Amino acid sequence: MKNRTIAGSIGTEIRRRILDGRYPAGSQLRQDGLAAEFGASRIPVREALFQLEAEGLVRILPHRGAMVAPLSAADAAEALELRAALEPRLLALSAPRLTDDDYARADALLEEYAAALRAGATARWGALNTELHLLLYGRAERPRALGLVGSLLAECDRYTRLQLSTDSAELERADREHREIVRLCRNGHVSAACALLTDHIDHVAAALMAFLGTAPGAAPMTAIV
Repeated sequence: MKNRTIAGSIGTEIRRRILDGRYPAGSQLRQDGLAAEFGASRIPVREALFQLEAEGLVRILPHRGAMVAPLSAADAAEALELRAALEPRLLALSAPRLTDDDYARADALLEEYAAALRAGATARWGALNTELHLLLYGRAERPRALGLVGSLLAECDRYTRLQLSTDSAELERADREHREIVRLCRNGHVSAACALLTDHIDHVAAALMAFLGTAPGAAPMTAIV
């Protein structure tokens, strides 16, 4: 249990560094060096890297060790395609069961997001976006689907943070659409909220594919359009 707790803490920090760009795409993640830095054995470091591999942030290659996964338009497109399939369904199941406390938390998250937008705090955008989406789906009683969506949001965060940091209009659009989705759910217009959520994800996908087509180091999109 202790190793799992340490692995979780190490994984959280490595994830943050990848998302913030401190560990760029393709850089090596050496277990010995990480273990020494975190004051831990290699076992929890290895567990943390395996978890990050499952999230699509790290690749572990035979005889080469772990590296930060390269930016891939195809991977991002697939992740967003899965999100578009799962998230509106989860919202449809969850929205009628959301409580006043849930909406109070959603309002607080929206205000935090707006403050982060004004401050240019890129490290907060992705975390707040993920928390808001998972909050809205949290009453669906579909834990496996919710866990998968959480992993997909973490994977997409790396891509969307790069894109949004270069386009303030996209940030403002995301804020408006989040607020409208919450408003529609609160007023009982669940079908409209789900339709807007689908459009929201589809727009993110289109904007991100356009961005990754010119982003340095991004693999060209292949299978999914």
